[in-house]
Amino acid sequence: MQVFIYESKRMSIKEKIKSLMSNESLKNKLYIIIFESDTPAGKAFDVALIWAIIISILLIIFESMSGIPIWLKIPFVVSEYILTAFFTFEYITRLYCSPDPKKYAISAFGIIDLLATLPVYLAILFPDARYLLIIRAFRLVRVFRVFKLFNFWAEGELLISALKDSSKKIAVFFLFVVILVISIGTIIYMVEGNEPGTQFTNIPNSIYWACVTLTTVGYGDITPVTVIGKFLSAVVMLLGYTIIAVPTGIMSASMVGIKEKRRRRCPNCNKFESDSDAKFCKYCGTELQKE
Repeated sequence: MQVFIYESKRMSIKEKIKSLMSNESLKNKLYIIIFESDTPAGKAFDVALIWAIIISILLIIFESMSGIPIWLKIPFVVSEYILTAFFTFEYITRLYCSPDPKKYAISAFGIIDLLATLPVYLAILFPDARYLLIIRAFRLVRVFRVFKLFNFWAEGELLISALKDSSKKIAVFFLFVVILVISIGTIIYMVEGNEPGTQFTNIPNSIYWACVTLTTVGYGDITPVTVIGKFLSAVVMLLGYTIIAVPTGIMSASMVGIKEKRRRRCPNCNKFESDSDAKFCKYCGTELQKE
């Protein structure tokens, strides 16, 4: 008799879970609140989420400060656990109400949302991992959607497109820089390595110096003492300015090229419209053809 009652309860729980998973009405309501910001409830949820993210980031920053009183440590930790529980529930709910959970899970937002919840759980095994909660700062990009800053979002998409378009050129240039740094490090080691009390004790240290000098950072922890070494340093410093300018030029050319591709010619006045979202020509008002 007891086994039968247990089985019936068990079946009822399974049925409830099955009913919950197939409740399309509930999924639609949650989707509107969590994924959309056009409704009052959706915007309120997004604003609350943004505030929770900001508070979480501030808590982890303040907690890392040595001057914080000990009695504040426990409230900070408890607050982090509460916020983590909220973010975990939010992530699970997003998976639940998403039309395509797998697509959301592997999307940029989905990965960031997942990473924002993991650090506290990882801290059980690796205590310092909780400081990775700062990853939640990336979730603040939702502010563009909440406050209708779509022009800024469009510019961000243009930047990402330019990065993708110029990635191969930048990769080739980076390989050239790596070869250049290794060569410069080897040369400075040949020049300075035999000097008494030299800091260029091996090629890896010399390559580190080349990286610091070529990028014009100049920590000053390793410095040449010979005339030839100082002359080589000056050459590398000047070369560094040209090295920095090349990726900038590649990115700028890609952005200009993408903007040119997005321009559309008005069939009436033959002038170009650069706004990809424009439906009508800003010069004569003629309807523009879709891309």
